[in-house]
Amino acid sequence: MENFIIFASMKQIEPIAHFRSPLTSKFGIPRQSGLVEELRGRIVFEEPYNHPEALRGIEGFDYLWLIWGFSENDSAAQAPLTVRPPRLGGNKRMGVFATRSPFRPNGLGLSCVRVDRVEQGVIHVLGADLMDGTPIYDVKPYIPYADAHPDARAGFTDDTGWKQLEVDFPDDLRRHFSAEEQTALVSILSLDPRPHYHADPQRIYGMPFAGRDIRFRVSENTVYVVEIV
Repeated sequence: MENFIIFASMKQIEPIAHFRSPLTSKFGIPRQSGLVEELRGRIVFEEPYNHPEALRGIEGFDYLWLIWGFSENDSAAQAPLTVRPPRLGGNKRMGVFATRSPFRPNGLGLSCVRVDRVEQGVIHVLGADLMDGTPIYDVKPYIPYADAHPDARAGFTDDTGWKQLEVDFPDDLRRHFSAEEQTALVSILSLDPRPHYHADPQRIYGMPFAGRDIRFRVSENTVYVVEIV
């Protein structure tokens, strides 16, 4: 009964904003924020939070924390106790709370993004790891003296580096994108968006980006962009 009373008294959270990104599916999303610094996105606030008063002072911060929801993970409610981090090759299990797996008991994400500029009801940011349409539940300023711990241990990530791939992106396919979009797309592909247990060099993958479908394959240490649809 006590637990029920506590639960009933909690306010149900609702999105204060939604994220807009050129990445419209989970496939290809950077595995952490900040890995693709060139990737642009927008935090578009809902009423009444799109009022200028709600964003007063945001322009004075370089980075923001976003608290958001894994809206495309239908199985988040049945989150396992252990998961297989891609950083460990997808074969070794770790406790879910020792990872940043998207499959969590409450399906909440936390990302640090760089502020580019602020407009009425919209914050333009760089380096986000959110897909288009992601609900955002809160925005908080990043404060270096409290949030930065450069000498902190980072568990298994200290011992497992992330190897970036070369990207072969022919000029006749690059023309579909602006120079800025090309830079962001190359960075995304270099992080190898495939599941890490996939190793077929002839398999063609598709990834939506900026309104087009990027078709590519991976052989050894190179990503080959083969078609833009």
